[in-house]
Amino acid sequence: MTGLGTIINSGSIIAGGLIGHFAGKLFKDEQQKALNKACGISVLFIAIAGAMEGMLKIESAKVSSGKSMLVVLCLAVGTIIGELMGIEKGFERLGEWLKEKTGNSSDTDFVNAFVTASLTVCIGAMAIVGAIQDGILNDYSTLMVKSVLDFIIIVVMTSSMGKGCVFSAIPVFVFEGTITVLARLVSPIMTETAILYLSLIGSILIFCVGLNLVWGKIIRVANMLPAVLLAILAAYLPWNF
Repeated sequence: MTGLGTIINSGSIIAGGLIGHFAGKLFKDEQQKALNKACGISVLFIAIAGAMEGMLKIESAKVSSGKSMLVVLCLAVGTIIGELMGIEKGFERLGEWLKEKTGNSSDTDFVNAFVTASLTVCIGAMAIVGAIQDGILNDYSTLMVKSVLDFIIIVVMTSSMGKGCVFSAIPVFVFEGTITVLARLVSPIMTETAILYLSLIGSILIFCVGLNLVWGKIIRVANMLPAVLLAILAAYLPWNF
């Protein structure tokens, strides 16, 4: 069944959110804050591993780094585009709308939880590659793996940040579902190099999400999202980064 991977992934987020919501009630405020920091540190190290995999290579028993220019250009130009478009404000408006419509007007952390969780589970190569595989081959194995990871992440995030995290299932469903439907159009674009660049930049954005979890909201990560598209476009430039 085409699209089953998206349905499973969205369902795993909802299930994780529900479990995290009830589990969070077992912790005191200071324990929830500590859990939030632990979640942030976990996200940081997951992101570092992904970024280093894209930037480091071993040649003749020596470790060398590369793609620094790709990172600088994509993040700088992408952030400028995102700031001009006001993507972060768009996410926040959606969060505010959901907050009102779901009867959570008194939850002051709802919007931040929704935006942070949405960015964490949406950014990355697994979502795009998995959705393409699902749309063309009816192979949802990649999205199944992502579902397990997202389930664990959302359980922890909801326990510490609140039920706004549950609603990250909505952008995941829309994002992955759209790619699944358009898979035959998107597939030729996602070359091996494009996936490599996407994974690298996506990991760095996830790292920024981790920074916000540990030190409070210091980076408008949503405004950096155009960097992911620029990374894909960079794969078609006539020189290597």
